[in-house]
Amino acid sequence: MNADQNMVGPQLRRLREKSGLTQAEMAARLQREGWDISRETLAKVESQVRCVTDHELVRFADALEVEPSELLRPTRF
Repeated sequence: MNADQNMVGPQLRRLREKSGLTQAEMAARLQREGWDISRETLAKVESQVRCVTDHELVRFADALEVEPSELLRPTRF
């Protein structure tokens, strides 16, 4: 798959780590909010292997207490 499947992944990882959460903790937080997501699925999103829907984008943002637009800022190298 193309490594550019989503621009959310690197930002999601950065914001999750900034919040001090592991992938397992982030997945657990999302599960408590009613989303059946695994740590493995979260890892695929962060590594840009899996695409993200608009609905999922909002859920990620809510879990991290940021605006969805924060996840859409491309990471520049």
